[in-house]
Amino acid sequence: MDSEAKHVEWARKVKAIAQIGLEYAADPYDRERYTELRALVAEMMAEASDVPFNQWLDLFEGETGYATPRVDVRGAVFRDGQVLLCRELDDGLWSLPGGWADVNDPPSAAVERELREETGYEVRCTKLAAVLDRDLHYNEDKRPIHTYKLMFLCEIIGEAGGLDHDIAEARFFPVGDLPPLSRARTLPEQVELMAKHHKNPELPTEFD
Repeated sequence: MDSEAKHVEWARKVKAIAQIGLEYAADPYDRERYTELRALVAEMMAEASDVPFNQWLDLFEGETGYATPRVDVRGAVFRDGQVLLCRELDDGLWSLPGGWADVNDPPSAAVERELREETGYEVRCTKLAAVLDRDLHYNEDKRPIHTYKLMFLCEIIGEAGGLDHDIAEARFFPVGDLPPLSRARTLPEQVELMAKHHKNPELPTEFD
């Protein structure tokens, strides 16, 4: 792990301590210290990135309660040896459709919604193929938010219409000839993992 990734990991841990402290501390002096600690982490992240201090602080202040990992859901649809990918507008690269799970959504409903919005297809989840800790697969790309990735196999059951505003297009690609991937979202080995489970549905769910 390089020094920048380690820096982010440390900052994320300190931010979690501050967030948990603010959730449970009753003494006003303790709360003041945890608030200062949270602001210090925002300053650390601003120094290590192009995102200004105020944006980091707003992000951290919006997260309350006991600090836990966020959930990123991804869905893989295969047809005739090809996998369905969507192209993001922000970087012009391709990924398995998905995103953050919304509050009140079961995991399967979250991924079905993401595929409907990002590909224009109605789908049904058929299998939870993998539960991955993002940190263990993106060693050189640590993020301030600790994330678990839930990866589902899905099948098309209909068409839903247009694409979400941040998606340029959705297309099928041969698994052995993928376009440039948005690696912050999807790695080639993750597509290969999902293809393996598609070919062998009886395989057990993989997890970190």
